[in-house]
Amino acid sequence: MAPDLSPMQHQGRLAEDAALAFLENHGLQLLARNARYRVGEIDLILRHGDTVVFAEVRQRRSEAFGGAAQSIDRRKMRKCALAAQCWLKQHPHHAQAPCRFDAVLLSGREAAWKIDWLQAAFVFEDVF
Repeated sequence: MAPDLSPMQHQGRLAEDAALAFLENHGLQLLARNARYRVGEIDLILRHGDTVVFAEVRQRRSEAFGGAAQSIDRRKMRKCALAAQCWLKQHPHHAQAPCRFDAVLLSGREAAWKIDWLQAAFVFEDVF
């Protein structure tokens, strides 16, 4: 574990690594990772064909508190959408491409994560 990461951050990094490998195995290409802005952060930004994909990675060991999908609330969606706008302004060559917001949900323990990929998990209009 990197010394500057808390155990929770380290677990999040492992989940993002697993999500990225999963998405790359499904033909997506990484454009950026952990794009941070004042308004929010995007875990993974990828290209799927000619579509720009903003992916939120969520990992939960159990469903006790609603699971990974339930943790993506309207507030989180709004932050992702605002961050996506910032990223697109910084990368104008991608601004005219179709875009979507995906969720990559990991459940269980690291050695045996179950991964669910929700394409178009939400749309920009859902949060504004």
